[in-house]
Amino acid sequence: MSETYITRQGDTWDMISFRLTGSAEQTVALMQANPQYSDIFIFSAGVVLNVPDFESIMDIETLPPWRRDDLMEE
Repeated sequence: MSETYITRQGDTWDMISFRLTGSAEQTVALMQANPQYSDIFIFSAGVVLNVPDFESIMDIETLPPWRRDDLMEE
């Protein structure tokens, strides 16, 4: 089962990313996991967002480009 996050009034994408990971660096990944809300900049309370597996995303991003390609093919 995938993890979810329920927004609080006034949440923004980068605030949610920071709250979940301690950094705003995963904002794009969070937005990509929730394309139906891509036009929202400031959330109302109670919106249920899908939370991607940030750990695996971060691991891939730290690899050199030639290694990333190998993992994407698997």
